[in-house]
Amino acid sequence: MPAKLKLVKAKPKSKDLAVAEGVLRLEAQALGALADSLNGDFLKALDVLFKCKGRVIITGMGKSGHVARKIAATFASTGTPAHFVHPGEASHGDLGMIAEDDVVLALSNSGKAPELRDLIIYTRRFGIKLIAMTSNAGSPLGQEADVVLLLPKQPEAGSLALAPTTSTTMQMALGDALAVTLMERRGFKPENFHKFHPGGQLGKQLIKVRELMHRDLPLIADTAVMSEALLEMTAKGFGCVGVCDKTGALCGIITDGDLRRHMTPTLPQERVLAIMTAAPRTISSDALAAEALALMTMKKPKITNLFVVDTGKPVGIIHMHDLLRAGVV
Repeated sequence: MPAKLKLVKAKPKSKDLAVAEGVLRLEAQALGALADSLNGDFLKALDVLFKCKGRVIITGMGKSGHVARKIAATFASTGTPAHFVHPGEASHGDLGMIAEDDVVLALSNSGKAPELRDLIIYTRRFGIKLIAMTSNAGSPLGQEADVVLLLPKQPEAGSLALAPTTSTTMQMALGDALAVTLMERRGFKPENFHKFHPGGQLGKQLIKVRELMHRDLPLIADTAVMSEALLEMTAKGFGCVGVCDKTGALCGIITDGDLRRHMTPTLPQERVLAIMTAAPRTISSDALAAEALALMTMKKPKITNLFVVDTGKPVGIIHMHDLLRAGVV
C-alpha cells in the first residue's frame, strides 16, 4: 500500500509580523497615492527652489521637524544650499538666519502647528517665498503659502492611527523627489557630489587623479642614454622613468622590468629609445582614481605606475600605493 501523503499546513504569521507588514503596505500605498498626486504645484515649487538666490530654509515642528532636518541635509549634499531652522527658536532670534533671497519650505501635516506662526508672518512681511508641505490646504500654513505641496489624505499606521507614520514617510519621500529633481535640473555630476562627500567609501571612489598624483616627475629626453635614465629613476624613486620627445610630449616609459629584460654589460650606453616601451598607458588628471586603478589592474601586463598626461604633456605620476593609501582599492 502506498504511504499516505501528509498535508502540511503553512504556519500562520505571528501577530507582530502581521502588524509590521500592515504598516509597510499602508505606507507603500501612501507613496503610490503621493506619486499619483504630483501636478503643476510640484513644478511651481521646483521653479521657486531652482531660482532661489539664497538658501532654502526648511522648517517643521515635532516629527515634521526631524524630517525637515533630513531634507535640508539631502538638499545641501546634492547642490541646493539649505539648512534647518527650528520654528520655536526662530521666534527667539533665529528669524535673523532667514534672508530676503531665501526660500522657506515649511512642513506640517495639519498645517496648524502654532510654532510656525511667527515664521509665516516673517516671510509675508519681507516677501520671502513660502512653500508649504501639508495635507490641509485650508490650514493657516496652506492659505499663506505661495505654493502648496498637498499630501494626499492617508491614514497613519497602527490601530490607534495617531502617531505620525504614513504622513512623515510621504514628507520624506516628497523631499527626496524635490532634491533629486533639482539635482538633475542643475546637471549635478559625480565630481560635484564628491565635493560635498569627501569622507566615506563613496567619497573615496570619487577622488580625482589630480588629488593623488605626484608632480615631481621622473623624466628623460628621448636623446638620452640609459645611464642618464638610471640616475633619474634612482633619484625619483618611482621605479620608472618617462621618455619625452623634443616637444615635451610623453612618448615612452622605462620600468624596472625593462631593465631586467635588457640587462647586459652595455646597457648603460644604450639609447633610451631602444629600451623604452612606446605609447605607454596614461590617464588624465580629471579622471577618477578608480579609473586609474582599472587601467593598472584590468589590462595585461599589470602595472604599478601611471603617468598623468594632459594635452599630451606629462603633468604627474600616480602609483598603486597612492591608491591604497587613499582607500580607492
